[in-house]
Amino acid sequence: MLSFLIRRVGQALLVIVAMVLIVFFGVHVIGDPIWMLISPEMDQQAIAQTAAALGLDKPIWEQLLYFLRGLAVGDLGRSFVHGEPAIQLILSRMPATLELAVVALLMAVLIGLPLGLYAGLNPDSPVSRTIMASSILGFSLPTFWVGLMLIMFFSVMLGWLPATGRGAPQSVLGFETSLLTAQGWAFIALPALNLALLKISLIIRLARAGTREVILTDYVKFARAKGLSRQRIVQVHVLKNIMIPIVTVLGLEFGSLMAFSVVTETIFSWPGMGKLLLEAIQRLDRPVIVASIMVVVILFVLINLVVDILYSVLDPRVRLTEAQA
Repeated sequence: MLSFLIRRVGQALLVIVAMVLIVFFGVHVIGDPIWMLISPEMDQQAIAQTAAALGLDKPIWEQLLYFLRGLAVGDLGRSFVHGEPAIQLILSRMPATLELAVVALLMAVLIGLPLGLYAGLNPDSPVSRTIMASSILGFSLPTFWVGLMLIMFFSVMLGWLPATGRGAPQSVLGFETSLLTAQGWAFIALPALNLALLKISLIIRLARAGTREVILTDYVKFARAKGLSRQRIVQVHVLKNIMIPIVTVLGLEFGSLMAFSVVTETIFSWPGMGKLLLEAIQRLDRPVIVASIMVVVILFVLINLVVDILYSVLDPRVRLTEAQA
């Protein structure tokens, strides 16, 4: 187990180092932010002074060394637009994105897992066929269009839920959340559902495929021969075995929910990291762009690392296979 853990941590560090270089150089070839920050009336001397104050007059390799020194101590630079530390801006928006991702993941599990189980246990029923046909829509429909349709139906036509914004957050143990009030749940319902639709379809298909595979195994047939009830067979044998791949995918999908919530946050004006990143790209705010992407990369790598460890705990064959390799 220790060698498995060391190998995974080493791989995670290599990925982070590679992404630091790719992100830094990739962002620095996209335009010149100085022209987004200056006034058209400024002369060349004033422009040069502004560039020097922001460190944009230095060679790119020197900017990289400065960035790496700051990264080592948790300083990812100051925003060109807001004048605040980039990491501070991101951390102020992270609770909203984390809240949205958690609720979306819970929706995906609570809706997708029972539907997938039912479709796997009753593959030929009309309800199961309807479930599987509906899951195709979750993969096919674009997120921005679904978000607009949800706003039009539930907010404009029915007036049940608010279209944009976030409920008033409250601090709990230093973490701000809006989920402690009914108003907060009303605000998060539509964006979380919009973000969860693709994951619901994914879990439905995973659960159905896993269920169809498990119910044909010998130990399930033996459990039936012993006279165990269908409910107990599903809870003890089927559900336990299909959860191994689902847990793995859920960990990876949670990272994608954090990373790719830009469209949903923009449509619903959700004050999260994705909306901040889009605004930074529009204004060429390099420190915020680099810091946002790096935070997402580190979160993604850490989530993958945790999933790998949990997977090896749930299925020891993973450790044995790597040891033999």
